[in-house]
Amino acid sequence: HNTAIGVNALQNNLGGGANLASGGAALASNITGNNNTAAGDSALNSNTNGNFNTAAGYAALFFNTSGNYNIGLGFEAGMNVIGALFKNNEVYVPEVLMAARAMHTGLAAIKPLIASAGLKEKAVIAIGTVKGDLHDIGKNLVIMMLEGAGYKVIDLGVDVPTEKFLQAIEEHHPQVIGISALLTTTMTQMKDAVGKLKANGANIKIIVGGAPVTPKFASEIGADGYAADGASAVETVENLLAAKA
Repeated sequence: HNTAIGVNALQNNLGGGANLASGGAALASNITGNNNTAAGDSALNSNTNGNFNTAAGYAALFFNTSGNYNIGLGFEAGMNVIGALFKNNEVYVPEVLMAARAMHTGLAAIKPLIASAGLKEKAVIAIGTVKGDLHDIGKNLVIMMLEGAGYKVIDLGVDVPTEKFLQAIEEHHPQVIGISALLTTTMTQMKDAVGKLKANGANIKIIVGGAPVTPKFASEIGADGYAADGASAVETVENLLAAKA
């Protein structure tokens, strides 16, 4: 039975079977919970044909055949469940944080493998809280959800001036910029940032969010998307990148 809460969200799939992101059981079980014919270490190092997998070891669980980072085989599935429950007010920030911490523990283990294999994340996203605003809980939850979905996220921090967003474009070449604000008094900074980023002419998408921000406001200031929470942010980014492609 899958409670889909906290750590369990990352350890069990919707069918109740062992998740590929879950400890020793992941070595010997597939996502339906049945014994894997390529059990144990061989499941990690060999593909279904018995040939040595170029993304050997644990990394084999997280990369698809085209060589792109495929975290959907583990962490993303659990975080998607948590995200849906959070949107429906069935779980709350503490449960999301529990799941996110478990996910980050796993991510820390496989990130060196990602780097050494030279494999790619889905896209690069730079995100920060606008100048004059020091709140970061919502931003950090969005970052965790995006990383769990397989994106590389550049955290610009809080109290971020527009110039720092522009600098991030030059340094990191993101496909998406995320801008957060929690105070109504800093929404003007968000408008300023979006306007200058658009005027910069970079081929990027901009999403905004935060307690006082609404879809109407996002549209009025020229943002490409709005996200109310981490789960919505992932969905918004996916849709924007799909449309851009």
